[in-house]
Amino acid sequence: MSKSKLEYIWLDGYYPTQNMRSKTKVEENFSGKIEDCPIWSFDGSSTKQAEGGSSDCLLKPVAIYPDPARKDGFLVMTEVLNADGTPHPTNARAGIDDDDNDFWFGFEQEYFIMDTATQLPLGFPIGGYPGPQGMYYCSVGGKNTHGRDFVEEHADLCIAAGLNFEGINQEVASGQWEFQLFAKGAKRAGDEIWVARYLLDRLTEQYGYYIEYHPKPVKGDWNGSGMHANFSNTLLRTCGSQEVYERVCEAFRPVTKEHIAVYGQYNDQRLTGLHETASIHDFSYGVSDRGASIRIPIITVEKGWKGWLEDRRPASNADPYKVAGRIVETVKSANVTAEV
Repeated sequence: MSKSKLEYIWLDGYYPTQNMRSKTKVEENFSGKIEDCPIWSFDGSSTKQAEGGSSDCLLKPVAIYPDPARKDGFLVMTEVLNADGTPHPTNARAGIDDDDNDFWFGFEQEYFIMDTATQLPLGFPIGGYPGPQGMYYCSVGGKNTHGRDFVEEHADLCIAAGLNFEGINQEVASGQWEFQLFAKGAKRAGDEIWVARYLLDRLTEQYGYYIEYHPKPVKGDWNGSGMHANFSNTLLRTCGSQEVYERVCEAFRPVTKEHIAVYGQYNDQRLTGLHETASIHDFSYGVSDRGASIRIPIITVEKGWKGWLEDRRPASNADPYKVAGRIVETVKSANVTAEV
């Protein structure tokens, strides 16, 4: 008789920035398949998802990955349901309109590694600042590169867990890094970002670090942190039309506020029009323009207008389910075809 440790992961009810919660369920002779993960319950009154007099919420397993850091362990991403089985108001995943997985997403998750002793990003001295931006981006060497061992271990964990992990690089500010994930299907893309974040946060416990997802944790002339959303559907991957791309981009203009509303707390501190961002008050798009709200990658143009778009506005602390869901809704609202 074998026993497996299933780590159920869910998002709590804190607003506007939800936190990950998790707890372990031990199962005997577990198959490793998502369909054999039972629905579980938790105390919603402790996570701002229920009242104490009727506190039970349900956890519905939706994705499973091997847990590379635990013997006979699995990571189980879940949706939160009400006691009657309906989606909880905090469950953004359930509302994504992409059941056929036509939408593909590549998220670029930026973050700062913080030292718990100093409460500062790695490389920042107490009471001062490191050298200015310029030499940290994709750097090598102990003078400008901080946290590589930690970042490499996180990459190994993600790959071992079976996530579609695509890369890592140090970012523009000291102690700032990024990883990239790609998935076919908006819901799966959100699952993988959340599980990768879980592995990242759990790993900090061994290093004396914590992860800062605030989009502008260091004020002044330092880059903020985003979660750029690269996205496509069959239309964008096959249309071969500049006019189609421009119509899709224009569909984002009248719903700018709706997108910003789900693109992360404190994003106004990051989207200033400086440091490779567009202003939060504007909407723009352009070919190869990292100062635009939406960038049309040059490779998309070179391939005859067949490829993807990059929404550069989502903050590092944004919920990928909400980001993906809003993008899917807006692209579908464009109501254009490849024949345009």
